[in-house]
Parts: sequence; C-alpha cells; structure tokens
Amino acid sequence: MLVALQRFDLRIRESHSLKQKRHVLKGLISALRQRFNVSVSEVDHQDLWQRGTIAVATVGGQEYRLRQLASEIERFVDTWPAVEVLQVEVTVHAPDD
Repeated sequence: MLVALQRFDLRIRESHSLKQKRHVLKGLISALRQRFNVSVSEVDHQDLWQRGTIAVATVGGQEYRLRQLASEIERFVDTWPAVEVLQVEVTVHAPDD
C-alpha cells in the first residue's frame, strides 16, 4: 500500500473576500472529490482572501499509477478557471516511511 500526497499552493485571482475565496475552493474541492474519488482538504492560508493551499491524498498499490493520477489531478487543477497554481508538491509514502 502506498499513499500519494499533493500540496497545491494557489492564488485566487478574482477573490475580494474570504467568502468568495471559500466559494471558489469549495467548488474545486468538490470537483476533485467527484472526478477522482480522492480526499481533499484546505490546509493553509485560511485567513488570506487571495491565497489557498489544498492537499490531495490518494491510496494505491503501484507508485507509477499514483504518479499518473497525480499528473491528471495537477492538469485538472491547472485548468480550473478561478485559480492560479503557484506551486505543486507530490510525495509518495510507504507504510514504513
């Protein structure tokens, strides 16, 4: 069993309040959950209205498949209209890590 973790640092360009930011992130998080069946959560910058950080977790048996899925997720987030991806980190962990 392996776990892949992705961290996306995002800029929400059109956000002028925390309410607008949360609306954008909730839509993105919901779409990621529905399309890829992954766990997603906002993990940083909760108090900034034009920045957000989300984490995506996936579980699988083969590293190449997890990395392939991570690439698909990254492309999906890159095309989300209201956000700009500033940085992406991907790590894969085994149970004994």
